[in-house]
Amino acid sequence: MTNTRDTRMVMIVDSEPAQQRFLAALVSRGGWRSVIAADTDTALAKLGTQEGMALDAVLVDQGAPGMDIAEFVGELRRWRPALPLVVITMRNGVEVAVSAMRAGASDFVQKPIAPDRLLEALDRVVSTSGPQGELRPLTEKLRAPLAFEEIIGSSPNFRSALAIAAKAARARVPVMINGKPGTGKEVFARAIHSASPRARGQLVMVDCSAVSPGLIGSGLFGHERGAFPGAFDRQVGRLVQADGGSIIIDHVECIPLETQAKLVEFLNSGEVQMIGGSIRQSVDVRIIATSASPLDKLIEAGHFREDLFYALSSAQFTLPSLSERRGDVGPLARHLLARIGGLPGMGPIGVTDDALRLLAAYAWPGNVRQLQDVLFRAAVNSTTDVLTSADFRAIEATLGGGASNDGDVAINGEAIGVTLYLPDGNLRPLEEIEADVIRLAIGHYRGRMSEVARRLGIGRSTLYRKLSDLGIDTAA
Repeated sequence: MTNTRDTRMVMIVDSEPAQQRFLAALVSRGGWRSVIAADTDTALAKLGTQEGMALDAVLVDQGAPGMDIAEFVGELRRWRPALPLVVITMRNGVEVAVSAMRAGASDFVQKPIAPDRLLEALDRVVSTSGPQGELRPLTEKLRAPLAFEEIIGSSPNFRSALAIAAKAARARVPVMINGKPGTGKEVFARAIHSASPRARGQLVMVDCSAVSPGLIGSGLFGHERGAFPGAFDRQVGRLVQADGGSIIIDHVECIPLETQAKLVEFLNSGEVQMIGGSIRQSVDVRIIATSASPLDKLIEAGHFREDLFYALSSAQFTLPSLSERRGDVGPLARHLLARIGGLPGMGPIGVTDDALRLLAAYAWPGNVRQLQDVLFRAAVNSTTDVLTSADFRAIEATLGGGASNDGDVAINGEAIGVTLYLPDGNLRPLEEIEADVIRLAIGHYRGRMSEVARRLGIGRSTLYRKLSDLGIDTAA
């Protein structure tokens, strides 16, 4: 439980003095006071001191001397079971993260450390007001590039977005992706690059929400030494770094108006001029922009340039929230679990129908990202290789009793598989059932229409005729 002092206290477990100073300065920006332990043995010994009893959290580097990180987490849990702990791992340290979280770690962050992300992790693990249990968000994204055929979804609005994205990938125009946080905008952006003629070129990403507005222009266009206070060295911009490839500008709505004007100029001329520089450099790069806010409202309010919106929107689409495609939750959950099971330190893991009904009944305000986090936490903490409704206690508590055990009953009007009966007990019309079966097959076989037709035992031309007759939209 977080103490009642105005200043929270965190113990930093790291042996390198420079890293100790860096982390102490970083957490102080978030209102944290820090105590240092150079190794895991010292950290455990400090737990019983007056200072140790006042701790609100522990931050430990995976390279800290002493015992194995999972062993340290287990020991800390034995002595202070409620004390939140965040592990710092290497960039590809998923196996270490899995091991630490199985031992009881609350969250993990990866190097190089993003200051805002670390502070966010610390704030989350000590918070008692936000989601708890398996619903507590993970700080790091479990990134894994997906091809279009690996992106799961059979609902018409999702398939429509997928069709536009697949077509845009083959073109050279800028792309604008809209959608609420967690809907998969970055996944789509990376898939567009991978399926484009620029796939062999660099893919560079800029998250404008994680950068001070005053530094976004410098990050995109670069700057000469002395261009502004603090510009001690010349820096090449991300647009130049992405020359010949693509750049994902995430949260484009966060770009200040002055930088928006420079971006419009670049889109018109194809030339980059560093801040403080006089030389213009031709750059061949495709921009894939994402926005979590409706840009039309920002344009009306004068916070976003209309000419920039149109310049970026040669191809644009909006990703639906997960609550708008509830029927995709089951296939998507199975797909995500297959990917989670392939992570280092993990193994194959299944999920029961009862658990899927529970997942489909939840509203998923954090969308696909939240579903992935929940499944990862459940998989890490499960003592078996099959997740059941018992692995989702926080969701069950939120729903106030869970979902129906009847295998054919839809939840809140949405079906995990195919619903046969109407609420009055009568069978649904055959045409509706057939449409559901086809949608389920399209999602299950990831939009591979030849495979869908083969598995349904019909010809491909017959399948397309049925799609037309039943009004089913598809990206195939």
